[in-house]
Amino acid sequence: MEYTVIRSGRRTLSMELRDRELVVRAPRWVSEEEIRSFVGQHRRWLQKALARQAQAQAAEPLTREELTELARAAKEYIPRRVAFFAPLVGVSYGKVTIRCQRTRWGSCSAKGNLSFNCLLMLAPAEVLDSVVVHELCHRKVMDHSDRFYREVLQVMPEYGERHRWLREKGAELLARAAK
Repeated sequence: MEYTVIRSGRRTLSMELRDRELVVRAPRWVSEEEIRSFVGQHRRWLQKALARQAQAQAAEPLTREELTELARAAKEYIPRRVAFFAPLVGVSYGKVTIRCQRTRWGSCSAKGNLSFNCLLMLAPAEVLDSVVVHELCHRKVMDHSDRFYREVLQVMPEYGERHRWLREKGAELLARAAK
């Protein structure tokens, strides 16, 4: 498969697939041969990602009314889950906002404001809870370091399998709002 290489001051190689286009991000010093080898080593990941994208593109789009109803339900439900998990994580938080986003499930600002995607209402409840815990743990650690994931796992030991569900099926849900 053809790919685009973006070189920068980064330290590691990475790949992302966007709209069936493979983008490889590489440090300036990495050779073309190393990049080709990296892509080859990740061929199975690429095949799975392409299959997930095809599945997502076939997803039935939600109507404006359905999205509005999802957002309404999320505004009622998600703040209650945040209030439930915040003491378990041991943090406070600011505003809770619900949006319909095409790429993110949630975010946490430096001021402690939390934002969640209304499409989480289409995921299993335990998956939604994992996103809530993830964002609340950013109140303690604002990156995705090992320390951050230790905080997440302390509250939700089964986080890995819930996060895996989002990786495997999340693109299909996001695609339902993107059309």
